[in-house]
Amino acid sequence: MDALKLISESGMKKEVPEINIGDTVKVHVRIKEGDKSRIQVFEGTVIAKKHGGINETFTVRRVAHGCGIERVFPVHSPVVEKVELVRAGRVRRAKLYYLRDRVGKAAKVKEAIR
Repeated sequence: MDALKLISESGMKKEVPEINIGDTVKVHVRIKEGDKSRIQVFEGTVIAKKHGGINETFTVRRVAHGCGIERVFPVHSPVVEKVELVRAGRVRRAKLYYLRDRVGKAAKVKEAIR
């Protein structure tokens, strides 16, 4: 059991980004194309955080060309280079799935004063 714990702790990142539900973030993702790799930025609102420990994930939603796109990122994945906080959001829910049904200004999240 101790070996399993050591493996999970060694795979975890040392500096975990401090993100909360409702925050607008830029996620820098390493994409491998053939033998080259590049960084792609995915910017959107964090609508959910799940699990904990090494399995922790967060879901980011954005609207591009009138189509909603959601991506789930593992926090401790080596593919995720860094997570940049653009603006902090103030929400009263743990999951913001209701934003999927909202369009335009109704889909906005209030900004938190931190």
